[in-house]
Amino acid sequence: MKIKPLLNNIVVEPIKGETRNKGVLLLQSTEKDGPQQGKVIAVGPGKKNAQGKAVPMDIKKGNIVLFTKYGPNEVKIGDKDCIVLKEEDILGIIED
Repeated sequence: MKIKPLLNNIVVEPIKGETRNKGVLLLQSTEKDGPQQGKVIAVGPGKKNAQGKAVPMDIKKGNIVLFTKYGPNEVKIGDKDCIVLKEEDILGIIED
């Protein structure tokens, strides 16, 4: 099953419990109240401006993003648990 988000909606597959080794530091994601990470699997065309044209988003399919835990809506797409959120709910793009 595929999903095509509308306007500035973004579909993200959450990354749970992943541990990353960054040099000598060991970073582990947690299920606590802090921000969450996920991989973007679909992006809408963007909000429309006053002239009715879509304003492109900075988020692209495949980006790993940091988002607020309480902003998104949980959905199931096929056998994947995903979330749908707005571009403004994304705190940043994680770059290696």
